[in-house]
Amino acid sequence: MKRKFVTNLILLLFLNLLIKPFWIFGIDRTVQNVVGAESYGLYFSLLNFSMILNILLDMGITNFNNRNIAQHSHLLQKYLNNIIGLKFLLAAGYAVVCLVVAAIVGYSRVQFHLLFFLIFNQFLISFTFYLRSNISGLHLFRTDSLLSVLDRSLMILFCSVLLFTNWFGGYFSISWFVYAQTAAYLCAALITFFMVLHYAKTIRLQFDLRYIRLILKQSYPFALLILLMSFYNRIDSVMLERLLPDPIGKMQAGIYAQAFRLLDAFAMVGALFAGLLLPIFARMIKQRNDLVQLLQLAYLLIIVPAILMGVAANFYGQQIMELLYHEHIGQSAPILGVLMVGFVGIATTYIFGTLLTANGNLKQLNLMAFGGMLINIVLNLVLIPQIQALGSAYASLITQLITATAQVAIATYLFKLRINYLLILKLAAFTLFAILAGKLSSLLIDRWAIGFLLFLMAGFIYAFISRLISLKTLYLILKNDSK
Repeated sequence: MKRKFVTNLILLLFLNLLIKPFWIFGIDRTVQNVVGAESYGLYFSLLNFSMILNILLDMGITNFNNRNIAQHSHLLQKYLNNIIGLKFLLAAGYAVVCLVVAAIVGYSRVQFHLLFFLIFNQFLISFTFYLRSNISGLHLFRTDSLLSVLDRSLMILFCSVLLFTNWFGGYFSISWFVYAQTAAYLCAALITFFMVLHYAKTIRLQFDLRYIRLILKQSYPFALLILLMSFYNRIDSVMLERLLPDPIGKMQAGIYAQAFRLLDAFAMVGALFAGLLLPIFARMIKQRNDLVQLLQLAYLLIIVPAILMGVAANFYGQQIMELLYHEHIGQSAPILGVLMVGFVGIATTYIFGTLLTANGNLKQLNLMAFGGMLINIVLNLVLIPQIQALGSAYASLITQLITATAQVAIATYLFKLRINYLLILKLAAFTLFAILAGKLSSLLIDRWAIGFLLFLMAGFIYAFISRLISLKTLYLILKNDSK
């Protein structure tokens, strides 16, 4: 299992690092620079609004399906026949709820127009994720890796035509950005559907209400967890846009988006870990295999880069923002520093939260997530009126660290994990080294790009020397098929 995790993680990272950074920094960033912070802030707020409620599209079915197909692959066709029809019913309910809440909130006609397409986009994303959960549940990780970058690849193609050619008169608006995403998501959903059909042989839509109730009863704890986590991960920009008066609210949401984009880029890598680990953990738990080695390996592979990026963002945030954006650099740079420290908590969640999900500990996770949601909302209500977007960043940081600590504690208790004090000391020493290296490189090296690269090199060299990451162990895992 360790070999399967590492080899497929390498493929996943290669494909996603090839495609998604270009999407984030080549396309998404360019769009914000072209349309401006206020217009992009409007879109970003609406996008997060649609994402908060998108659990109504899924009700936890994707995670439930991934875990169950990994453990009972012979149920693939039976689940497909019932769940696909259910997904369309949930889509209708999601659309109605979103539009009603939007009307209550008081969105304008322009906002409703964009929201309509964003709602459809969320359905396509959710439907594709569900279809892919069948592929990963069957442990067809290479196929799933290719499908994971399909939508972004298509969006890069469509948006590049709109942004970098004069085929449409050289004009670009935030609406066109949304339309291009819709076209890409639709193509990706259709291709993924036919891929799943290849493995299922046949799909017959069924609306067996008894079976649907059974699925929803088993999956609703997953749905509640995702809903609560969506609130404390995505509510920030919505609250910024709603709590602050126009045009300040949209502007602050746009400034927050500049820094959040980098956090989101690294969170995508964490999501790859989680998506790969969930079916592996689920099968290992069923077979009663030892989880400790894989758990430690996965955590160190993600936490070392997370610590380095958290430190780097605080010493080089100004220069990074100047490289990426045309305006609001001074405001977005400190936000980036705060958010990237919070990525340490997010990275921890992707490993330990996935382990608890695979084990079915949804009650404990939901209590944790509910507490995180309350903390985040209260902190946003207090901090946004005082320090605006920076307040949202601090609210996110505090929430992520508290919820991550809670998940580690829950996993340690439930799995009776021995506390590795030596590893904790090594991580503490690594963090102190990273802070010192970041401080010295930023002060002593005039050209920031060189200082930044040397800082990263020093950090990884220290991680290898201290054996936080062991090249020998990785080599042996890749070499030995039985691991």
